[in-house]
Amino acid sequence: FADSDAVKSVPAIKGDSVTLESGVPEIKTDAVTTWTFGETLIAKMNKDSGIFSTSYGDTVGFRDRLKLNNQTGSLTITNVNTTDSGLYLLTIRGEIMTTHRFNISVY
Repeated sequence: FADSDAVKSVPAIKGDSVTLESGVPEIKTDAVTTWTFGETLIAKMNKDSGIFSTSYGDTVGFRDRLKLNNQTGSLTITNVNTTDSGLYLLTIRGEIMTTHRFNISVY
């Protein structure tokens, strides 16, 4: 991402998996990484605290369909459905704060 304010469009076919790439080779140990869908937190990673959780997404219908890459912070959604369409926000808080936006459209 050259511009962190840009929104990356991600088309997906119902039933497939889609990976939202963090764009970094490795998340630093002291960084806190969060993924939100709309306004809802769905995943969080903090290596210092040993937090690698996607259970936040269970309450909004992602039960057992989110996979968080413990090295890069990238998020994979398996078996996508039309209800998964929308805006996803990745925030990496470390020495500097970085945000990336993805708009998934499931067909």
